[in-house]
Amino acid sequence: MSKGTKETKKNKPMTEDDKLKYEIASELGLLDKVKEGGWKSLTAKETGRIGGLMTKRKKEMKQQAQN
Repeated sequence: MSKGTKETKKNKPMTEDDKLKYEIASELGLLDKVKEGGWKSLTAKETGRIGGLMTKRKKEMKQQAQN
């Protein structure tokens, strides 16, 4: 992957999922690690935890919207 491709990705607007992912990473104390080494610097356990919490929150938000 070229440097230009990485810069393009950084300039893309954040989706709701991206915002949620960063929010959860911050709550877990992993945001500094992500900023330094990117998402690839996280362990499988850390990544799984973020994904699991994202799923849980999305489910909760969906239930609240239905009520």
